[in-house]
Amino acid sequence: MLCGALKKYGSVQHIHSRYPPDKLEYIGNKNGGQTYCEWFNGITIPEHELENYYVIFIYRNPIFSIHSRFTNPIHLEHIQTDRNIKLNDVLTTEKDLYKIKEFYDNYTKINKNRNYKIYCIKYEDIFNKQNELSNLLNIGELNLVNKSSRKVPFSKLNIIYEDLINIMNKNKFIMIV
Repeated sequence: MLCGALKKYGSVQHIHSRYPPDKLEYIGNKNGGQTYCEWFNGITIPEHELENYYVIFIYRNPIFSIHSRFTNPIHLEHIQTDRNIKLNDVLTTEKDLYKIKEFYDNYTKINKNRNYKIYCIKYEDIFNKQNELSNLLNIGELNLVNKSSRKVPFSKLNIIYEDLINIMNKNKFIMIV
């Protein structure tokens, strides 16, 4: 959704790399890379080009993502998680077997070795505060429309991910790390 809105302002890549690199890298096969098209590829972007790049990490209450995306083994591979993990495994063990907290921490924790900023955006606020994001990126209107009115279903997942959900709920709409 956000990629589609940003395309009119420049080139956009949707990525699923679990591990943001210290030095910003190209994606997929760009500049000779040989990896999955939604992962950083190990080829460092030159320092003088960094001003042309923004890294945006969108996060949301993980229960929505689990119900909509994590039941697909292919998606699990794309986010560099064991494709054999089933929702029932998470519910039975009552553990974050998908390692969603790790993924979240990899992008939201300050890393002084990074040569770029990560703009962490809270999905739950993006529709009401999209003008703040437009201003930050120095672009025009995004015109994002929320087509979903789902409520979080209460389940054992609420308990398993309670700490992470509480952390996310306390965050500002935009965090820059």
